Amino acid sequence: MNPYTLLFGKEPTEAISRAAQSSEIVESFEEGTQQIYMITGVRGSGKTVFMTEISKELKQQDDWITVELNSSQDLLHDLATSLASENKLAQIFQRANINLSFFGIGLEVKGSVPITNVQVAISKMLENLKKHNKKVLICIDEVISTDYMKAFAGAFQIFVRQDLPIYLLMTGLYENINNLQNEKNLTFLYRAPKVELKPLNINTISANYQKTFKIAESQSLAMAKLTKGYSFAFQVLGHFTWKKDGDYKQALPDYQQYLEDYVYEKIWSEMSAGDKKLAYGIAKSETGKAKEIKEELGIENNEYTPYRDRLVKRGLVDGSEHGRLKFTLPLFERYVINNY
Repeated sequence: MNPYTLLFGKEPTEAISRAAQSSEIVESFEEGTQQIYMITGVRGSGKTVFMTEISKELKQQDDWITVELNSSQDLLHDLATSLASENKLAQIFQRANINLSFFGIGLEVKGSVPITNVQVAISKMLENLKKHNKKVLICIDEVISTDYMKAFAGAFQIFVRQDLPIYLLMTGLYENINNLQNEKNLTFLYRAPKVELKPLNINTISANYQKTFKIAESQSLAMAKLTKGYSFAFQVLGHFTWKKDGDYKQALPDYQQYLEDYVYEKIWSEMSAGDKKLAYGIAKSETGKAKEIKEELGIENNEYTPYRDRLVKRGLVDGSEHGRLKFTLPLFERYVINNY
């Protein structure tokens, strides 16, 4: 069976752990020093798998309850429903006379007035879970700035002020998280720590390929470099190399086409005209030097800088080397040149 997956968000058989980053989050949650983390990165950088890894680790502990929510749906109602649907928790809420019958969830508690405000209901549920030394981890994948999400974020801020045992992990593209942070009533999100998923270690990818395909280190390293550490590319190249009986050179056409059809086309469609223009300049440049890119495009610094910053923040471009830009995605320059 092919150990590499082409499905976004599915935890593959062959995966490279981001142990240092996940340990930092788990430890800060357990110690209570942080109650929220936002995981961001370019499409295919492994955000969902990373969040799942953390969720699984905490779920194994008796004092943690994990709940997955969808930001396009009524998160507060869904959270209350999820908590009330677990038998052990439902018994805690019943013994505390928390009547959730108004929302159509949970059993009616005789002699107790139904709670009619879902935020109040969750607050009471969390208060009682705290008495039983329970903690609730909320996981929201690919967050977007919906009315439901804004209402949930506002309520979460109140739960934190009430010192309730609720914790939040959100994944999202840079622009979607930025839109949510810019909501005037949600400024606390600016202070929430962000975890930006950087490229995977090339040597670690090489070691994985060498072990899986039983090939020489020189070959596995050449394969790894073709991925640029991009998490999804690591899976795609491995998948098609497996199908080609370990011959990665035979897999390259399928590798490139799959990245273009299933990732780069979507990324390109979300880029502005200015983003695309600068991307073209980077793709055409042999050195990646800012001066060369600006000369190629015939633009001045005031036009170059804002789009440079946008592409860097979105994780599409590496600007860590002063005065130079390069794409973080493998073979992306070919796609840009062919589609600009």
